[in-house]
Amino acid sequence: MKIALTGSSGGVGRAIITEARKQGHDLVCIDRVAAPETEETKDLHFIQADMDEYEKLVAAFAGCDAVIHMAAIPSPGRHPDHVVHNNNVVGSYNALQAAVDNGIMRICQASSVNAIGHSYSRDPHYDYLPIDEEHANYSEEPYSLSKWICEAQADAFARRWEDISIASMRFHWVVPERELAARNFTPNSASPKKHLFAYTRFDAAARACLMSLEGKFKGHEAFYIVAPDTTLDIPSLEAAEKFFPGIPIKGDLSGRKAFFNSSKAERILGWKHDL
Repeated sequence: MKIALTGSSGGVGRAIITEARKQGHDLVCIDRVAAPETEETKDLHFIQADMDEYEKLVAAFAGCDAVIHMAAIPSPGRHPDHVVHNNNVVGSYNALQAAVDNGIMRICQASSVNAIGHSYSRDPHYDYLPIDEEHANYSEEPYSLSKWICEAQADAFARRWEDISIASMRFHWVVPERELAARNFTPNSASPKKHLFAYTRFDAAARACLMSLEGKFKGHEAFYIVAPDTTLDIPSLEAAEKFFPGIPIKGDLSGRKAFFNSSKAERILGWKHDL
C-alpha cells in the first residue's frame, strides 16, 4: 500500500514509518520539517509542507492508496489558544479534503482521549469508568475542542462519501515504554483525574493506525487506543475508590485494567495493545 503520512517527523509519525516499512508499505512523508536522519528515516520520499498549504497536500497525496494524518499541535499551552484550535481543525479538514480530491477513501487521523475533555480540563468530568466511545463530550479548552471538531468533520465526510473509511485514533500520552508513564503517573502524582493513570506505547499506536486502513468498516469511527493496564501496582477497583470516588463503574475493572476501554478497536480493527 502507498500511504501519505502527515506529521511524519513527530514521535508517532516516526513510529508509523518504522512499522510501515517493516510491513512493506511505501510512504510519502509530509511535515513542515524533516525528521533527523536515522536508519528508519533515511531514503524516505519526503515533502516539506504545512497543513495550510492545500495545493501542496493535494499534490503530495496523488497516487496514494491511503492517508494517515498525524500532523497537529499536540497540546495546549505551547501556542495561543486560537492557534492551537485553528491549526488542528483546519489541518484535519485539509487532510480529509485533499484525500477525497485524490479519490482516497481510506483515512486515519490522530484524535485524542482529550476529545471529550480530560487532561487539560479545569476539572474533568466522567460519567462512568472505564471510559468508552459512547461517553459524553465535556471538552472545554482549545485542544480538546479541536479534536472533537476533527471527529465531527470526519462524520461530515462520511455522510458525503458513502465508500469512505475514516478512523479517529484517541491516543493517550504516547511513550516509548510503560516505565516512563509509570514514573509520572503514580499514586502521589497531582490531579489523577487528568491522566487516569493511562498511557499508549509508540509501537502500539503505529500498529493501530496501519490496521485502521484495512477498510473493514465504512463511515467514520473513533477508537480509544490506550494500553489495557494502568500505571499503578494496585487493583483498579481499589484505585477507583481511592482516586475517583462516586464515579459509577460500568465495565470491567478487574485486576489492573485501564480506565479507558479499547475493546472497540479490538473488535473492529483486530488491534490489541501488548503489555
